[in-house]
Amino acid sequence: MIFPMTMRQIALCLLLLTVLTACSTTTVYVVRHAEKVSETDSTDLNPVGFRRAAALADKLGNEPIDSIFTTPYRRTRQTAEPLAKRLSVPVRDYPAKPTSTITERVKAIRGKTVLVVGHSNTILEIVKGLDAQPSLTKIGSDDFDNLFRVRIKRKPFGTSVKLTELTYGEPTK
Repeated sequence: MIFPMTMRQIALCLLLLTVLTACSTTTVYVVRHAEKVSETDSTDLNPVGFRRAAALADKLGNEPIDSIFTTPYRRTRQTAEPLAKRLSVPVRDYPAKPTSTITERVKAIRGKTVLVVGHSNTILEIVKGLDAQPSLTKIGSDDFDNLFRVRIKRKPFGTSVKLTELTYGEPTK
């Protein structure tokens, strides 16, 4: 026999459902594009950069990445393409500046895993924009192996952010 629910029981179920749906963990990986041919805006990756892009695909190839974002430059797109192809995830563009454009977009994502590929002068800003505090204060022009993982845990009564600083591919320091 099925008993009808009282209004109090319905309200309690709705409250419980609201609390449960408010909980999520979003993982964001942030990297700089790989090594490039030249300093021009339209440059491609060089052979070392293509190997690094393959190393990124190897490093993150088993992660459940749902979204990949790059600036509209060839070098960022080429850095993400091996992973995007492996996972069959489309690459979406975002403007390099202001970094708040991508951080706001990523913060709106719930319960997913994301890769953001940026530049030496933007990736630390992006990590900070996700409310994490990297130990580095600058990414040098010859520094390409940083991989930042930001975990954003949303709970009914607050959010916690954990940053893990990793590397991938051949060391550049």
